[in-house]
Amino acid sequence: MSRVITLFNQSGGVGKSTLAMNLAYHLQERKHRVLLVDMDPQGSLTNFMGIDPTSLKQTVYESVLHSKPLSIHSDIHGMALAPANISLSAAELELVVADMRDVRLKDALEPVLEQYDFILIDCPPSLGILSYISLVAATHVLVPIQTQYKAFCGTELLLGTVARVRSRPNRKLGIAGFIPTMYDGRNIQDARTLEAIQEQLKKVGSVYPPIPRSTAFADASEDHVPLALYNRKNAAVPVLKQIAASLEKLS
Repeated sequence: MSRVITLFNQSGGVGKSTLAMNLAYHLQERKHRVLLVDMDPQGSLTNFMGIDPTSLKQTVYESVLHSKPLSIHSDIHGMALAPANISLSAAELELVVADMRDVRLKDALEPVLEQYDFILIDCPPSLGILSYISLVAATHVLVPIQTQYKAFCGTELLLGTVARVRSRPNRKLGIAGFIPTMYDGRNIQDARTLEAIQEQLKKVGSVYPPIPRSTAFADASEDHVPLALYNRKNAAVPVLKQIAASLEKLS
């Protein structure tokens, strides 16, 4: 069974797109077939994967709004991508009055489920409809949380949205866990926030090891490659590998 994992946090700048790309890479290293789905109109993940969002004639927008087959770009560092661009921003308004809007993305993914072991969905930084349908389409939700107090304070809203999805449209949605991101162990606030995340969220789901803060992530994204291909000796690489291995155990 394909595991469909939605990376979700309503806050921007927590590393969702970077994390999606890098976890997908390490999953394919472990011989899994992986599809990335960009649901963010900003198209950051699409850009990170080396595709210019402005050059695209078909994206996930056409699949969600007009029931066209997913446009999939294959074999990008061993991964596949269903890209997005700014056209997806119109979907927020169009989906308000669309029939069966909750399952539009789920239906778009249905024909390709058997082709992939993992499908990772990168959500926009919002609690809007695009994030909502991404959670409805998922088997699991994975939550990156920046190790900053302000970011941690938004967790209650995030969990409320997940609970709303689990209450009716996707009762089987599992919580894959929480990933503390951009962690600097030398910073007292980071250390305190990490401790709070580990203490309070372990009751909800697994709390994975923190991803250390590193400018190499931005450099690798600029070069359109996963961190492991940019600098395999970076301290974040073994952490990403460990998390990818843990995702294999999801059921």
